Amino acid sequence: MYRAVTEAFVRLFEEGRIYRSYRLVNWSCKLQTALSDVEVQYEELTEPKKMKVPGHDGEYEFGVLIHFAYKVKDSNEEIVVATTRIETMLGDTAVAVHSSDERYKHLIGKELVHPFIPNRKLIVVTDDELVDPKYGTGAVKITPAHDYNDFKCGQKNKLEFINILNDDGTINQNGGPYQGMKRFDCRNQILKDLESRGLLRGKTKNPMRLGFCQR
Repeated sequence: MYRAVTEAFVRLFEEGRIYRSYRLVNWSCKLQTALSDVEVQYEELTEPKKMKVPGHDGEYEFGVLIHFAYKVKDSNEEIVVATTRIETMLGDTAVAVHSSDERYKHLIGKELVHPFIPNRKLIVVTDDELVDPKYGTGAVKITPAHDYNDFKCGQKNKLEFINILNDDGTINQNGGPYQGMKRFDCRNQILKDLESRGLLRGKTKNPMRLGFCQR
């Protein structure tokens, strides 16, 4: 069976029917392995909840949206976005808006300033499939390497894909001053740092599905 599988893959590859590429996967930091979708179990959160995380000390809050602002480069304007995983802003390469949204039309193509990684290229793009102008602020942060919807947006807009995590769940060299921190400790620190810089715009309740490793 092993030889048959190898033969099938080689034939399909030679015929141009399969190829190797980067894709997002479910990853267990504790087991150091990828998980199939059926190996991820979900818990529905209807209210904010503090929970323990493997490999971390203490408890961390889930079920909330964090609202924060990106400043527009060489301008007094800002764009407010929201996320359930604030640490992923270290991998942001764009903010997406709807092409028909009059609030942001003049900002399409403009550069934004990343508060913690000054040399990061961060631009305003359009994605009419992903963005609902009536939901939230009508502006969505885009982290192509860490979110399935953002992955598609990144491909469409030819954005840079920046992975911010080591296999063990710590922040890697792409995380700027947060390199080496555990992911959820980084989450709490970024909240403090955004607030100190006057960029935090508050938290709101956000019902969500939280994935857990079945193994």
